[in-house]
Amino acid sequence: MFDALLTTDVVDGPVIVAVLALAGVAVAFLLVRRPTARWLLTALSAVAAGLVVSVGIWLVAVRWLDLFGTSLGLVNYAWITATCCAVALAVANLWRSPRWRKIVAVACIPVFIAAGTLAVNATYGINRTLGNLLSISTDKPIRLTPPTAASGYDTQLWKHWTPPADLPEHGKTGSQVIPNTGSGFPSRPAGIYLPPAALVKNPPPLPLVVMLMGQPGNPDPYQAAAVLDPIAAKHGGLAPIVIVADQLGDPLKDPLCLDTKRFGKAQTFLTQDVVDWAQKHLNITHDRRFWTIAGYSNGGQCALSIAVKRPDLFSNLIDISGEEFPGSDHEAAVLHDVFGGDRDAYEDQKPLRLMRGKDFRHTIAVFTVGSDDAMYRPVALRVAAAARQVGMNVDYHEVHNGGHVQKALTGGLQEGFRVLYPVLGLAAPS
Repeated sequence: MFDALLTTDVVDGPVIVAVLALAGVAVAFLLVRRPTARWLLTALSAVAAGLVVSVGIWLVAVRWLDLFGTSLGLVNYAWITATCCAVALAVANLWRSPRWRKIVAVACIPVFIAAGTLAVNATYGINRTLGNLLSISTDKPIRLTPPTAASGYDTQLWKHWTPPADLPEHGKTGSQVIPNTGSGFPSRPAGIYLPPAALVKNPPPLPLVVMLMGQPGNPDPYQAAAVLDPIAAKHGGLAPIVIVADQLGDPLKDPLCLDTKRFGKAQTFLTQDVVDWAQKHLNITHDRRFWTIAGYSNGGQCALSIAVKRPDLFSNLIDISGEEFPGSDHEAAVLHDVFGGDRDAYEDQKPLRLMRGKDFRHTIAVFTVGSDDAMYRPVALRVAAAARQVGMNVDYHEVHNGGHVQKALTGGLQEGFRVLYPVLGLAAPS
């Protein structure tokens, strides 16, 4: 029962519709009272108070503390304002009203908060289930096929692969705990996507993708599966095996994708623990030319940082709406708290500096961003230009009106794999 509740879709379908409808009925109920001048003034005052509170939330959370690293967008501000006004209206109903009306008014408050939370979450569309929204993993441990003893990787797998009779229609998703043997980093279980070709009796070694989500965020394999399953269906079930690794540990913290005393060895976890585990437990090629590091937002910065630090490990990069450098949305705090005010030490961890003077001609990099993403579009343009200057084979793509939400993530993954499928030997050369 509890698992079914956590896996409930809260972005599309009846749940969010029902909650929003209930909230609408509750507002109507709270408004309908004997139409006196006193009540009219009280209701208007409540709405005004809600507006003031919503502006206060914006000032504190967005402008002063910059908790989200970006603007929330007009739609989300409208939902926050509507929620604050509805809660204020419920509070106004606690005065000069019978006891039963007070009880109903109090009961309406959590309904309004739930409706506002679900509405804001739905505009992003990334946390699709209640479990995702609450950062509770609902992915069950996935059964893994022991790696084959293949001596090499078929670089023309698309040409030589014949889908067998036992090829399933869809891939599988699940979770696996990756031991933090080398890093000690407290990661959450990683999401795993196994494409159809990995699920047959005699599967071929496949390319590896290590994917990193945003912050706050969850290592949820849904996004990768939703994009790769349709692509795999057009290529005989072929797709990379994907590890959605957790670079955060705590969804409310940003370890910067670095090894630090403050947050632990996130970088070592990704470049050592995750990689070692993948080679031992997944049926992947060990040829690093067919390994990809991918990420969205905070994860995009992390992917970029690892790609420029370890080109020997990952030859391919997908950076979707990525931040420019570690802690770019709270730079002053990171400089003070993590680097002790040492500006040079901080600068040395920024990808654009790390690129300088190095040869990345063997790296293929895909940079994508929403065309209307005012904050991250200039970053993507700047980073893509710098990557070209150091020899990376760069593909830059803007997702039309993708914003910094689900559409940008989905469109970015689609573009990334469109470019990389031929590179990974999963499709005929363009």
